[in-house]
Amino acid sequence: MADHLRSEGTGLSQALGRIASGLYILTVRHGTQSTGMLASWVQQAGFEPPMLTVAVKRDRFVADWIEASGRFTLNQLAKGSKGLIRHFGRGFDPDANAFEGLALRDDAQGGPVLASAMAYLDVELAGQVSGEDHRVFLGRIIAGGLLDLEAEPLVHVRANGLHY
Repeated sequence: MADHLRSEGTGLSQALGRIASGLYILTVRHGTQSTGMLASWVQQAGFEPPMLTVAVKRDRFVADWIEASGRFTLNQLAKGSKGLIRHFGRGFDPDANAFEGLALRDDAQGGPVLASAMAYLDVELAGQVSGEDHRVFLGRIIAGGLLDLEAEPLVHVRANGLHY
């Protein structure tokens, strides 16, 4: 077993942590501002129309921006994207420039597209459910693109499924 999977917890926490997910940078525009955050709880949720779900921690301003704008963009990360994970993993204040030093594309309406992303999906909000600690957004995918044909998606598992 990989060392990063041996740490704390047994039973439920370790089993829950083994639910594999991709890693994404969710971006959103709010008026003249835009921001991004690291997201892993993303799942395709329909074919016709194509839909997905994404969970955002309740206390993050990003959730309010998604609700207000009605749109967001998911940038799918490829293997080897550790720099982007570090950059977005720390989080940003609402007035911070989350994209400083990063190359961007303007291919989506929901938020900036990272030029170094493997792929992106432009999403229109279709609904949401509020849980105790996260808000789950249901989105209709209105556009998208594969930016790197050779890249492999980054797959992530956690040692403990009861916290990040």
